[in-house]
Amino acid sequence: MVFSLETLAGLFFFLGIVSVVIGALGLIRLPDVYSRIHAAGIIDTAGVTFFILGMICLSGWSLVTVKLVLIGVFLFFTSPISGHAIAKVALECGIKPLGRDLTSKSQAAAASTKQKATPKKTTQKKAAKRKTAKKKSAAKGVRS
Repeated sequence: MVFSLETLAGLFFFLGIVSVVIGALGLIRLPDVYSRIHAAGIIDTAGVTFFILGMICLSGWSLVTVKLVLIGVFLFFTSPISGHAIAKVALECGIKPLGRDLTSKSQAAAASTKQKATPKKTTQKKAAKRKTAKKKSAAKGVRS
């Protein structure tokens, strides 16, 4: 039984090391703040969670296990919130994400649709003005 818990703890520590290394490479290699926040989230959530699970396997059932579980729950809820707060501040400071800009394509499509719709509206407005002008001229002709 002890050997299997130690093996399981070793597996969790190995997975934690792999997660931390992948996240650290992401922090170094990724191009912008938003991608790096994601890499930091991997380190914080996956890496630390695997380390805590490994420590739980080694500590047995005690008060230390309860404390480790509470630390894991705390990190599980605070990590995404802190990443979101950092991303929000970066966006408010005007830092734009790198990569494909899908919004500009949709804005260009909307602008081209608006340009196509504009001549129809102007011809409709011109036709309405002509009708009112004809009615006015007809009314003037009747009055005279």
